[in-house]
Amino acid sequence: MLEPALLARARAQSLQSQRPLVAELEAVSGLDARQIVQALAEPFGLTVMETAEMLSCATAFDLLPLAQALARHCVLLRAPGGQVLGVIADPFDVDLQTWLTTCARATPGAPLHLRLALQSDIQAYLSKQEESARAVDTLVANVGDARRDGKTAAVLSFASVSEAASPAVKLVNSTLYDALKAGASDIHLESTASGLAVKYRVDGVLDHATSVNGIEVAEHIISRLKVLAELDIAERRVPQDGSFRVESGGREIDLRVSIMPSIHGEDAVIRILDKRAMIEAYGALTLEALGFDAPSLVSLRMLAQEAYGMLLVTGPTGSGKTTTLYAALTEIHNGREKIITIEDPVEYQLPGILQIPVNEKKGLTFAKGLRSILRHDPDKIMVGEIRDRETAEIAVQSALTGHLVLTTVHANNVFDVFGRFTHMGIDPYAFVSALNGIWAQRLVRMNCPHCAEQFTPSDADLDAVNLERKDVQDYLFMQGKGCGDCRGTGYKGRRSIAEILTLNDEIRELIVDKRPIRQIKAAAHANGTRSLRLAALDLVKRGATTLGEIKRVTLHA
Repeated sequence: MLEPALLARARAQSLQSQRPLVAELEAVSGLDARQIVQALAEPFGLTVMETAEMLSCATAFDLLPLAQALARHCVLLRAPGGQVLGVIADPFDVDLQTWLTTCARATPGAPLHLRLALQSDIQAYLSKQEESARAVDTLVANVGDARRDGKTAAVLSFASVSEAASPAVKLVNSTLYDALKAGASDIHLESTASGLAVKYRVDGVLDHATSVNGIEVAEHIISRLKVLAELDIAERRVPQDGSFRVESGGREIDLRVSIMPSIHGEDAVIRILDKRAMIEAYGALTLEALGFDAPSLVSLRMLAQEAYGMLLVTGPTGSGKTTTLYAALTEIHNGREKIITIEDPVEYQLPGILQIPVNEKKGLTFAKGLRSILRHDPDKIMVGEIRDRETAEIAVQSALTGHLVLTTVHANNVFDVFGRFTHMGIDPYAFVSALNGIWAQRLVRMNCPHCAEQFTPSDADLDAVNLERKDVQDYLFMQGKGCGDCRGTGYKGRRSIAEILTLNDEIRELIVDKRPIRQIKAAAHANGTRSLRLAALDLVKRGATTLGEIKRVTLHA
């Protein structure tokens, strides 16, 4: 219980400072926000509601429009049983409760039932609804005041698009704004039989944001993106790639655009390349900040600090390969060695390191750039990606001639890399002589620390990852139920897991002799290699993530 004197003092301070009551109580009571909202609810006989429960109810924007809900920091909902629920953050705000009761009278015979929630939970719910409504609102003729005044474009401050005012431009602006606000890495605009579906990739997972009706509107939106990316708006039969740059929050953000023809028109994918987001997300860019476990850190540092040879990092697109190499370069850079990188694109600028962007339109490919780098007296070289035989041959030769080469290649695990280089026609003996080790990684979403709670998985959940009940007696299973901090997903943030293969003479001989992959795996596991699935299960065992998440990102060991 909260002491009446403390509550009165916090209430008075809240009215004076315009800060939420819970925030004032949190500062003076020593309790966290969720404990406080529970304590506030009891004397008023109110039920506490969280974001996940709000999302399970139907919206009531016919009673309380979204713009007004955003302005007053409250929500009207329709519960599955038909009740009209009013969600508020301050039980002392009688004026707000009276106003909500008036709004709810538009539903005859349905009295208002008040609920209490953290303001952050209310804001998370409204933000999710805003993401879905923002794009559509800009196309609707009778749009509300919050959209007529151009507020969205003003908040964006995109130098390249801020002056345009057509519906298609407004939708592109609002979509970019929402995606940046949500921390998305990609925006998918998918043409459908009736219009356009907008999806964001957040923490590696696609999330449907909104749908836009009208085939003509969809075509205008794709055309607008083509104009920004300097593509041919008349060409609709072949894929096109381009890029453009916007400014938001005082910084430049590069956007890469891929246009692909489909049966319903054209689809577009926008990759968001925020060069400063990485350092803001991780603070100092170090290997510890990426979340690797201690044994993995020891192995990676050992491989990155070798005098010469090759370190290969593998994994699918978006698995954090380049970020890991950036962190490794940051740690080994001591100012006494020449470090050169060639990348497509340069995602983050590293002080004291020469970074070269690939420009295939001007003839600067990975292979040509790497040949030139070797004449620039480097000690360590980072190649953004090995895509072809020529680049692979030069990288291997560089590693054999006294340089440390750090690079990436697309493969499912450390053992698939050998097949990739064999397919490129690289001599196995030269390859394994140059190779120090292979590092495969994935990014796993973590349970939200604010709403994760213990649960017991079903037999079907265990079967899906080839586990039995007797195998998990000492596991602490946790799962997020969704709250304001995680935007209702149950997950917040990601961390890296790794599968590491350090080559020794036995493994090199097996590879050169082209022995079956099961023999190479057996030798590797005997040498300490641990699969991605086992690394992920360690996180599940500690309650850090879920069985569903590791099934999504890893294969059975």
